Amino acid sequence: MLDTLTVARYTVFGVFALAVLAALGSWLVRTRRVSPFGPLGRGLRSATDWIVTPVERRLVRMGGNPVHAGGWLVVLVAVAGVIFLSLLGWVLTSYQIAAWATAQGPRAILALTINVVYNVFFIAVIIRVVASWLGWFRYARWMRPVYALTDWLIEPIRRYVPPVGMFDISPLVALLVLWGLKTILLAGLRA
Repeated sequence: MLDTLTVARYTVFGVFALAVLAALGSWLVRTRRVSPFGPLGRGLRSATDWIVTPVERRLVRMGGNPVHAGGWLVVLVAVAGVIFLSLLGWVLTSYQIAAWATAQGPRAILALTINVVYNVFFIAVIIRVVASWLGWFRYARWMRPVYALTDWLIEPIRRYVPPVGMFDISPLVALLVLWGLKTILLAGLRA
C-alpha cells in the first residue's frame, strides 16, 4: 500500500505534467506555431486558457510579456509543489515523532518540547538575519512576530557584544546561547 507522502509526490508530479502540457499548448498557439483559428488551435486555447489566463493577467500587471505566462505557470507549480511536499513531510515526521514521544513517557515529551522550542527560536533568528540582509526590518508586517520572538534574547546580547566591523554577531551569539541551554536541559533530562 502506498503511503501518504508517495501519493502526494505522484499527485504533485501529475499536476506539474499538466502545467507543462498547458504551457506548451498555450505557447504553440500564442507564437503561431499552430493557427489559433484552426480546430487544433481552438481546442488548445479552450483547454489551456482557463489555467494560463490568470497567470498572464498577473504577469501583464507586473510588466511582463504575456507570451511567457506558460513558463511562469510551470515555475509556480514546481515551486508550490516543492513547498507543499516539504511541509507535508515535515507534518508527517512531526506527527510520528510526537506519537513516539507520547508512547515513551513524560521525559520524552519534555525532550520533544525542548527540541521544538529550540527549533522555533533557531528558525526565527535565521529568518531575522536573512531578512535584515534583504532590507526587511522590524516594522515590516510579517517580520513583527519574528522580532517579538527573538528580541528578548538578542537585544541584551547586543548591549554586551560589540559588532565586528560592520557585522553584528549578536544573532550568532544568541544561537550559541540557545544551543547551550538546549544541551543543558536535555542532559538534565537524561540524568
